[in-house]
Amino acid sequence: MSQAELTAGSVRGRVWRGRVASLLQRQGALVALVAVAVFAFARYERFLTEENLTNVLRQNSMLGLVALGMTFVILTGGIDLSVGSLVAVAGVVAAGLADRGLLFALAAGVAFATALGFVNGLVIAKARIQPFIVTLAMMIAARGVALVYTGEKTLSVPAGAQTFRELGRGRLDLGLFSVPYPVLILLAAYGLGWLVLNYTRFGRHTYALGDSEEAARLMGLNVGRVTLGVYTLSGALAGLAGVMLASRLGTGQPVAAIGWELDAIAAVVVGGTLLTGGQGGVGSTLIGLLLLALIFNIFNLEGWISPWWQLVLRGVILLAVVVVQSRLSQRK
Repeated sequence: MSQAELTAGSVRGRVWRGRVASLLQRQGALVALVAVAVFAFARYERFLTEENLTNVLRQNSMLGLVALGMTFVILTGGIDLSVGSLVAVAGVVAAGLADRGLLFALAAGVAFATALGFVNGLVIAKARIQPFIVTLAMMIAARGVALVYTGEKTLSVPAGAQTFRELGRGRLDLGLFSVPYPVLILLAAYGLGWLVLNYTRFGRHTYALGDSEEAARLMGLNVGRVTLGVYTLSGALAGLAGVMLASRLGTGQPVAAIGWELDAIAAVVVGGTLLTGGQGGVGSTLIGLLLLALIFNIFNLEGWISPWWQLVLRGVILLAVVVVQSRLSQRK
């Protein structure tokens, strides 16, 4: 065999391996989700019951909103560590105003968290400080605001605020089955997020900024405006999640959602969105969210795995996914 044939064969091999790596990076989470669902269906009789599936979706709907906002942030190559604290702030604000009606409490909670997200984006865009530092500072400050606002106590939603409670506990009856309102809100939010990323200028600019900030600037993109937009959106979605959480629990808790920022990052990364930005999307995050939800539902159905070991396994899964992503990117 000639040297030219050997070289051509080597090139074809590298191209083939690159295509396989790209496919696994984009669809690996979906394959894993199907495999986990089939395993759970075969092993547990309770898995496919309406009660179990409804609980899984409802319990993860608030985290799913936070992960959606985190998707936009990570696609730009950034990170938002403040979302857990913003969930808590929005929750206590909404709980404290629940007696004034659902719309007023919802608007106040979401607006407050949106304003804090706007501050994150403004400082990152104008002061050119790393997102990790800015959002870490906001995580601490916002948690402090929640504790000060409540006097370090849990705020109970008034018994008369039934409309507010319905947001997190109610269901839409569709005849053969009913769907919890939080799940409907989650699906609507992801649908809108998908449309924004794929069919708007803001979505295209989000991907462009994640691919290369310098190239985006040379193309004439307003990098500061895009940065401001994604962090404001992240704050708004965290605020919505916080209001829904307060509605479901019937209380606004200043210590709520501790660690949610890490769970949201895990859902985004497990779905296949690169931490370096520029690749991934809303659908990938939804798959990652469902995959992690099913894995931990299996742990609960098993019954013998303690919550503390579940945390250990969560960290191991996240680390493994990041390592695999890195290897696949190199091969690609």
